[in-house]
Amino acid sequence: MTTAYYSTVLNHPLETVWALIRDFNNYPAYIDGVSESMIEDDRGGDEVGAVRRFCYLGSWIRQRLAGHSDQAHSLTYAGIDPFSFPSESESDVPAPTRYEGTMHLLPVVEGDRTFIEWSVKLDTAPQDEDRWRALFQSWIPDWTHSLERTLDRKAA
Repeated sequence: MTTAYYSTVLNHPLETVWALIRDFNNYPAYIDGVSESMIEDDRGGDEVGAVRRFCYLGSWIRQRLAGHSDQAHSLTYAGIDPFSFPSESESDVPAPTRYEGTMHLLPVVEGDRTFIEWSVKLDTAPQDEDRWRALFQSWIPDWTHSLERTLDRKAA
């Protein structure tokens, strides 16, 4: 088991950031590359246990909302199917991984901003930990910057 982690401060109020991300089905609104998302079985986007199916860069992925707290401004999601390592080559590719991600927001009083931390726990084979962690360490900042660009457009 290994964890990829990223944190930053967003120049937007916590309530604004949380309003955008709290709905588990709102992924296409703030993550570049997500073209579609749907919640299965008519569940709510803030209902623990809800399953979203979304298309990210042409691949369909299913995740379950494992935790959601309006009070703590936190949500946790878990991949339903093992995630395959994206690779052009078929040799020396790490085995698929199971994962669980958490997005957590805290208020930054000075400037009415938001501290965001995003972590993803990866359940990988020991020999694959470094490659999986490096991949997610590159993706999480991209996703966070995508969120920030969306918030900036909405504020303009």
